[in-house]
Amino acid sequence: MRRAVFLDRDGVINRALVRNNKPFPPPSVAEVEVLPGVPEALAKLRRAGYALVVVTNQPDVARGRQTQSGVKAIHDHLATLINVDEFRVCFHDDADGCVCRKPQPGLLTAAPAYALERSIVVGDRWCDIEAGRRAGCRAAVFVEYGYDDSAAVEADARVRSLAEAADWILKLENRP
Repeated sequence: MRRAVFLDRDGVINRALVRNNKPFPPPSVAEVEVLPGVPEALAKLRRAGYALVVVTNQPDVARGRQTQSGVKAIHDHLATLINVDEFRVCFHDDADGCVCRKPQPGLLTAAPAYALERSIVVGDRWCDIEAGRRAGCRAAVFVEYGYDDSAAVEADARVRSLAEAADWILKLENRP
């Protein structure tokens, strides 16, 4: 099976909208801004043989602030700007108790399956890192923005961007 890098969307691929030191997704395509260095970082990871899978919680759909078609439009737009293999989305809210909402591992373990023990998760929230741990990923890389809930995150690496994460992942390849 192929290995993957599982990438959170908001804050890793595109700029999150930060209010009160908490990140939020862009509400429409017009507000989507791919972060600097993302296309190049993804290209490096792809050349190294990783599948690139965006895994994102989008609870604003369950909360009535966004639609599934609005999220799809954002993903369609992102797909014109970056080269990833797929987008996996959880539209549920915390109270729904689903297996796909991070920190649950469902988005990472869903079909098609990847070699999780050789895969990496990259995220900017504790729930991204925890989902990778629960799924059995080889490593978890935390993109540090200093959000209110980030101090206690236990990741294998802390970086400031996907570009730094890609460099760390590629160095990890040379370690047993």
